[in-house]
Amino acid sequence: MRKLALTVLTGMAFGVGALSPVAAHHSFAAVYDMNQSITVKGTIAQVRLTNPHSWFYIDVKNDAGVVERWAFEAGTPSGMIRNGYSPDVIPNGAEVTITGFRGRNEKENIGMLRQLTTADGKVFGLFGPQEGPGAR
Repeated sequence: MRKLALTVLTGMAFGVGALSPVAAHHSFAAVYDMNQSITVKGTIAQVRLTNPHSWFYIDVKNDAGVVERWAFEAGTPSGMIRNGYSPDVIPNGAEVTITGFRGRNEKENIGMLRQLTTADGKVFGLFGPQEGPGAR
């Protein structure tokens, strides 16, 4: 009886552990409206290469001239680094243009990064530097 109870408890612990990452990860489509693309121009305030996804924070002047902070979710840090991106590539204060998809909650200045272009024409995508057609 004791062996059966230990087996059941061990199985339950493995089951909970296996499901935890699935429950914690969200779908981009649940957070971002893939039918509402946006383009935002501003300056880099901060870049965070943290798991599970990287974030680009930019300061953008709205139509009234007031600076608003926008947050754009990007790919995994390991994917970005593997593709040649590093934190020193785009310094704070650099002017950038980001295209992506708007967050579903329009009260928040949030989006999913599709493409980031620096003032000198370097193009970065969801997982770092871009090469080939469309990249400069």
